[in-house]
Amino acid sequence: MAELQMVGVQLPRVKLGNQGLEVSKLGFGCRGLSGGYNNPVPDDVGIAIIKHAFSKGITFFDTADSYGAQANEVLIGKALKELPREKIQLATKFGHAGFDPATGLIVNGTPKYVRSCCEASLKRLDVEYIDLYYQHRIDKSVPIEETMGELKKLVEEKKIKYIGLSEASPDTIRRAYAVHTVTALQMEWSLWTRDIEEEIVPLCRFHILSYVPDLSLPYLHGFLLSIYMLVSMLQKSIYKDKFLEVKFLILVSCSNFYGKISHIFLLALRP
Repeated sequence: MAELQMVGVQLPRVKLGNQGLEVSKLGFGCRGLSGGYNNPVPDDVGIAIIKHAFSKGITFFDTADSYGAQANEVLIGKALKELPREKIQLATKFGHAGFDPATGLIVNGTPKYVRSCCEASLKRLDVEYIDLYYQHRIDKSVPIEETMGELKKLVEEKKIKYIGLSEASPDTIRRAYAVHTVTALQMEWSLWTRDIEEEIVPLCRFHILSYVPDLSLPYLHGFLLSIYMLVSMLQKSIYKDKFLEVKFLILVSCSNFYGKISHIFLLALRP
């Protein structure tokens, strides 16, 4: 199939870290295409959306092996068949090993698990390499040096090009960086989560480590957009019986506060 080309579209480009990774300043988080906070879209629709984003100048696409129970990576792999791979910067993640209703998210950062996840992602995406490979959550039972050591081997084997961390503490970042350069950090940074500004942001500047935001987070997971949107998300979400229902209860109990803060937000958006 003929490859789709960007026609007359020039989005600004930025460098992540200082090792050579350059991406479109606006990226596309693909998670929603496979459900999570919403119903998944059909494959043909998801592929069309990804191709449309590329035609508008977006070349940085983000996924994870846990999105859509691995279906998201498969979808992106299909879309990549219709796009020029050398012009795409592909990020995916590992580390979510399951969910226990009693204890919550299960995280695995053992070297064996790291390698098996990478091999599986390469197969699902049907690519020879991953541009940016994140540890989705930090496994506190495994020294970060061991996890990074395996990631370093994957870089040397050219299976991944750059390493990223997600939701890591300052100490973890420093220790990880001592093993191998970390190119990007993904964490929540929003109107109600500002704690990374004290230590993590300066640390990123010191190491020339780029911060990659989750674009749902500056709007507080939709809190400042519409309570009706949030209720709809909860009804469709695969998480509705887990932590999101707690958010719903909080929203209901704080509806008066929501009305005031959303009014302020909307006023701020006026020209």
